[in-house]
Amino acid sequence: MLYYLDIFGTVIFAITGTFKAIRYELDILGVCTLAVMTGVGGGIFRDLLLGDSPPAAFRDETYFLACIAAGLMTAVLASKIARVWKLVKIFDAVGLGVFTAIGAAKGMDFGLGFVGILLTGAITATGGGMIRDILVREIPSVISRDFYATASFLGAASLIIASYAGADRGTQIAAAVIVTTLIRLIAMKTSLSLPKVRRIPGFKGSSSE
Repeated sequence: MLYYLDIFGTVIFAITGTFKAIRYELDILGVCTLAVMTGVGGGIFRDLLLGDSPPAAFRDETYFLACIAAGLMTAVLASKIARVWKLVKIFDAVGLGVFTAIGAAKGMDFGLGFVGILLTGAITATGGGMIRDILVREIPSVISRDFYATASFLGAASLIIASYAGADRGTQIAAAVIVTTLIRLIAMKTSLSLPKVRRIPGFKGSSSE
């Protein structure tokens, strides 16, 4: 069941990556690149950090094929999908929860501590989106405006808490998925965001000063 949820999340993330490609009017290769990197980039980065090589996406090419298929389908049906974008965002929140749970659980399986588990959860869930934004020369939205990575951190923390409480792995996964998804949906509904720092007037902050 978790495997199919993982594929589901991968497809949803690939769709959001494709819309970024459409926004910048990229060619078909660009569409596939952003779809793939958004869908599996976080998981690949996580596995490389953990020394789990080759990464899971390379051991099971279903992930790559799902991303490419989702990207091409989205490019063709973009106008129709845009009409139900709110539904896509809801699915994206679920995908965020699934990826957070899978990443945090894998970090726990590798014997990481509290911070390491939080990071593997968040990297899995947000790494692909960060790579996508960097490829199109944007400041990644997860560190500039969206209450996205924060929801992932809190979801990963819930997995750890459930583990300390003696819950089985299925309950731990469910806790992470539900907490992450609910927090993300609440943030979307209320436009919740973290406080921002303000630039200092007249200060450029360059290394040459």
